[in-house]
Amino acid sequence: MSGVVVSATVGWIDVIGRSLREGFFMFWETLWPLVLGFGLSGAVQAFVSRESMQSTMGDHGPAAVTRASLFGMVSSSCSYAATAMAKSIFVKGADFVAVCVFMFASTNLVVELGVVLVVLMGWQFAVSEFVGGMIMIVLLTLAGGLWLRGRLVVRARQRLTADSAEGHQHDPAADTELQHQPWSVKLRSTAGWADAATYTMADLTMLRRELVIGYTVAGFLTVAVPTHIWNVVFLHGHGFWTSVENVVVGPFIAIISFVCSIGNVPLAASLWAGGISFGGVISFIFADLITFPLLLIYRRYYGARLTVRMLAVFWGVMSVAGLITEGIFNAAGLIPASRPSQVAPAHFSWDYTTYLNIVFVVLFVLLYWVYRNRQRLGGGRGYAMDPVCGMQVETAHAPASTVHGGGTYYFCSDQCCERFGADPGRFAAPETGGPSDHDRHAAVRPPHARHDPSPTPPG
Repeated sequence: MSGVVVSATVGWIDVIGRSLREGFFMFWETLWPLVLGFGLSGAVQAFVSRESMQSTMGDHGPAAVTRASLFGMVSSSCSYAATAMAKSIFVKGADFVAVCVFMFASTNLVVELGVVLVVLMGWQFAVSEFVGGMIMIVLLTLAGGLWLRGRLVVRARQRLTADSAEGHQHDPAADTELQHQPWSVKLRSTAGWADAATYTMADLTMLRRELVIGYTVAGFLTVAVPTHIWNVVFLHGHGFWTSVENVVVGPFIAIISFVCSIGNVPLAASLWAGGISFGGVISFIFADLITFPLLLIYRRYYGARLTVRMLAVFWGVMSVAGLITEGIFNAAGLIPASRPSQVAPAHFSWDYTTYLNIVFVVLFVLLYWVYRNRQRLGGGRGYAMDPVCGMQVETAHAPASTVHGGGTYYFCSDQCCERFGADPGRFAAPETGGPSDHDRHAAVRPPHARHDPSPTPPG
């Protein structure tokens, strides 16, 4: 009996070890794309002005939807940050459907996602993500115009506006004039590059949990879940109905996996290797906006009834977009004919991945140095670091702020603000990125004292 227990224990230890190794090599395979993608994203966020697009999203016509999509593409790819920014835009008068379009674009039409997809899964998946993303935005505009409107939306805006008037207003202390300068001036600005490096580090800090969970869970899914389990979850051999079932199940897996943003790409690679259809993979990647923690946030922002409508519309749009995308790529003969026997390499080797990783690790060190010396290089003016999740926010557009110890702290979302209020001593330490000197004198009102009992993930 003891021999059986020992054998089982050794077997599980072996599975855990191989799973962790698989997750690590997935990370190694995508290390340089992560640095490249987040670096480009940081530059876009630092150099591209958003105010003009934000102020012209008053309806969900073609022009407003286009602006909302472009606004999303130049924003952070973090699902939590996109949700908080969307709420802020909605309070300022933006159309609710346009706000949802912004969230979809922010989490699906961003460069870092495409780069990681190319390296980990293949160029077909990166192209399908952007093609399907545009299809999804069109479907969302049509479906949202029918079901995401009316009294529920009006009541949500009234409630959020009242909350904002109660305590979330703050005087802007931003100086983002660089964003309105010609590109020749922007690219020569050391302060601009310091802000870009700060955006890069802030996004990585904000998404570190999703990345760690994503790679770890993907490693276990690849190693520990046998093929016959995947065959039970995903239908096979039923033609069109197989595709339909897979694009519906894909978002459900996203809901219960709790992993969003870039962190769901390794899981998508494992699902593809496990047998899910091409459209199922795409709908799974699309569905990072309906993970369970985000549904709780929607409920808090917009109310339970509107959240149920959002879930139904989002899930339907994501599934139909995945199905249409699969049909397009199948007709064009672009769906990969084979599936990988392994998602990541089994060992280190001196190949292009290793060389590129070395180059981009050096680049990352340079970016980190610029970030650490941002104030000396002239950066940080008009920005503040969220002391809870580490996100860089523009002080003029921060969703929440509070005063503590004579200084003003700005937050990317109400959740971070409430976590700070519950334990300010934990987050107000100098190393957490407290307010800079020019922020300390900003006259702001502290946020209201209402707390939400639901989970509050960072970012």
